[in-house]
Amino acid sequence: MTTARTIRVVVAEDQSAVRAGLVLILGSAPDIEVVGEAADGERAVELARELRPDLVLMDVQMPKLDGVSATRRVVAEGLADVLVLTTFDLDEYVFGALRAGAAGFLLKNAEAAELIGAVRTVAGGEGLIAPAVTRRLIAEFAAAGGRPAPVPGPDRSVLDGLTPREREVLSALGAGLSNAEIATRLGMAEATVKTHVSKVLGKLELRSRVQAAVLAREWGI
Repeated sequence: MTTARTIRVVVAEDQSAVRAGLVLILGSAPDIEVVGEAADGERAVELARELRPDLVLMDVQMPKLDGVSATRRVVAEGLADVLVLTTFDLDEYVFGALRAGAAGFLLKNAEAAELIGAVRTVAGGEGLIAPAVTRRLIAEFAAAGGRPAPVPGPDRSVLDGLTPREREVLSALGAGLSNAEIATRLGMAEATVKTHVSKVLGKLELRSRVQAAVLAREWGI
């Protein structure tokens, strides 16, 4: 964030009416500023490069460059966190956004308060948003037989490099828990949880908590 109170957001949505609604909702929050709007994926990447926002709110179905490809570019270049707008009847897009390193997922029919809360959560480094939504997403991946691994993850042997506490944190991520919930479950400070999550992601060479959560489920942790 550029200040302690303001979250700078780029909204990428090809439908003008929907985009206007998102901008209006986010603009109503005193700590969120919409600094750019994009009607296609290419423009979303351009704005991320030009404006260096804290977060890009990214639709998956857009012209010129789809949201998954745009997410991949934004994340690979370290331009911003990406919060993906999705629907559960578009699993292939969710799957692709996960592999691209999206920091969170939000249903397009989310209430205004949920949208604002999700932006704050992801911008705050939490990554996993709306635990009920995240758990449903993880469950759908786990139940979908025959799919390739949802993340370009490491070999299971890397688990040997995790400390017992880091394995507990990874297990909690697999359950879709937030930092606060992990702190309560494991009896530690929330700031300590954030440190452990960062170490887990680094050791597993993953881009987001969501990837770690799904990998944990894939490995049965």
